[in-house]
Amino acid sequence: MSELKGRIDFLLLVTANNANPNGDPLNGNRPRENFEGYGEISDVCIKRKIRNRWQDMGQKIFVQSDDRRDDGYGSLKERADGCVELQKEIKKGKKADRDICAQIACQEWLDVRGFGQVFAFKGTEVSLGIRGPISIHQATSVSPVDIVSMQITKSVNSEAKEGGGKASDTMGTKHRIGFGLYVIKGSVNVQLAEKTGFSQEDADLLKEALKTLFENDASSARPEGSMEVCRLYWWQHGEKTPAVSTAKVHRSVKIRERADQEGVSGRKAGRPKAYEDYEISYEDPGCVEPEVFDLV
Repeated sequence: MSELKGRIDFLLLVTANNANPNGDPLNGNRPRENFEGYGEISDVCIKRKIRNRWQDMGQKIFVQSDDRRDDGYGSLKERADGCVELQKEIKKGKKADRDICAQIACQEWLDVRGFGQVFAFKGTEVSLGIRGPISIHQATSVSPVDIVSMQITKSVNSEAKEGGGKASDTMGTKHRIGFGLYVIKGSVNVQLAEKTGFSQEDADLLKEALKTLFENDASSARPEGSMEVCRLYWWQHGEKTPAVSTAKVHRSVKIRERADQEGVSGRKAGRPKAYEDYEISYEDPGCVEPEVFDLV
């Protein structure tokens, strides 16, 4: 495993077509949006998808979804207890070396050395927090999104209703957005990567996960093909702390609605309806040239 060559910045363009990119459980699972009507995808949602892709690549992941467990453990505590080396150190109690515990956890699980993790479980005297080198912003759509709601019914009651007829649980609502172009931004910090052992090979796995973010992610809210990664910008700097800030690097990608109000999709008016309805350009911020992956 080779050390990370330098800071990494990345920017991902993702489209949603008649899909719910990230439902808000406190708002009837409607697609997330801010007060100005722009769509949002939480950083937690994006990290979940990256973890899932890493699992598909055969990597060991600590924070696994219940429906994607591949090691038989039913909780994070069980998974931590299942690591023999980690438990051997934790059982020392107050004499346990937290740095050694962190080192073992980072070696064992890719998402721990990438995103970090808090280990604080009931019944153990040792608790520790690990800061990961990967930081990801919550994604925001380039244009405001239109949320479409649809009333649905089930053809059968979950349980028999006294007196017959339809029970209240047969009614429901599904939400989606017609179209949205979302921008995902992130970076990898070299100083933190040195502490967790996040390597250049791990960074390559992150790049591949971003390029294939929605593979094996289909659901009723996100039918196959409704979420698509369109382009990835990947800056691999040669220095730990480049002269150009991450914010400036991210601002170098300019995204505008086409001025002709028509674009390639043939829309006559109103909001963009396709990825081709945007003009995307790059202005050199004075740093290393990015790798650009066009994926559509």
